[in-house]
Amino acid sequence: MQETPFCLSIGNLLSYSMSDSNSTDFTNPSTFILLGIPGLEAAHVWISIPFCAMYAIAILGNFTILFIVKREPSLHGPMYYFLCMLVVADVVLSTTVLPKMLSIFWFNSREINFSACLTQMFCLLSFSAMHSGILVAMAFDRYVAVCDPLRHSTTLTNPVVAKIGLAVVLRGIMLVLPYLFLARRWPYCRTNIIPYTYCKHIAVVKLACADIRISSYYSLSVAFLVTGVDVFCITVSYIQILRAIFSLPTKDARLKTFGTCGSHLCVILGSYIPHLFSALTERFGHNMALHFHVLMNNMYLLVPPMLNPIIYGVRSQQIRDSLLQLFTH
Repeated sequence: MQETPFCLSIGNLLSYSMSDSNSTDFTNPSTFILLGIPGLEAAHVWISIPFCAMYAIAILGNFTILFIVKREPSLHGPMYYFLCMLVVADVVLSTTVLPKMLSIFWFNSREINFSACLTQMFCLLSFSAMHSGILVAMAFDRYVAVCDPLRHSTTLTNPVVAKIGLAVVLRGIMLVLPYLFLARRWPYCRTNIIPYTYCKHIAVVKLACADIRISSYYSLSVAFLVTGVDVFCITVSYIQILRAIFSLPTKDARLKTFGTCGSHLCVILGSYIPHLFSALTERFGHNMALHFHVLMNNMYLLVPPMLNPIIYGVRSQQIRDSLLQLFTH
């Protein structure tokens, strides 16, 4: 059977990399090769259609949220400021991945510069940490609004919101910088082929021909510090919120108060469940096909940015009314 040009080119790349691995030790390779979705190369164009649609919905929805919050003075409050921070994180995460992914699918442009690869890795890791931190800030906002409503406006003033946002950004940057330092110092002498659509940290580090245990241990530590601590803080906040809600005298009051937290809860579930599923398949799904892992990682980065503006647009009465006013005018 005659091999396709793509199979021949990948075979040549692999053979070249393997033959060179014994003699060459390129600490910083000039480029990496992104394979896209291995095993589904023939369907790349078709796979790009839903991904492109999700990205278009995410960009349109998130920028609509930003425009409405900026335009409507009644939305100039802590909850919507935190929502705008979440929107920016979502846009950066999806934009970091999708343009390069589409260039692979549409134009077979698989090469990525080493520095560009590290930049993409930094944006993905840092803004993922920021995204999680913003969800904690939103949970704190809901906690103060429900449990101590009379002090909400004096507790979460604009300077306090700005300081919380700055702390979230600095935490994301400081925790991720060691990733780049370690990734840059490893010697890469095996191959420069990454079987993903983007520069995933663990996929890049595995190409190093050195003991990468320090990088693995640091990744586990950051995962615990970010996801573990953030989920714990959100859980504690909502335990206190639920206690305050169930202490209300009437059913209508309980439903109305819980409704103010509904959008945030949906966003939390939409953010952490895909992340958890992706992490579990990465850890325990050794018998699963590689293309399934790649698809799950892409869905984790594209689905929440698409769903979040829809959730807030549907569930938030103020955003819904402002959007209707905009279309009416």
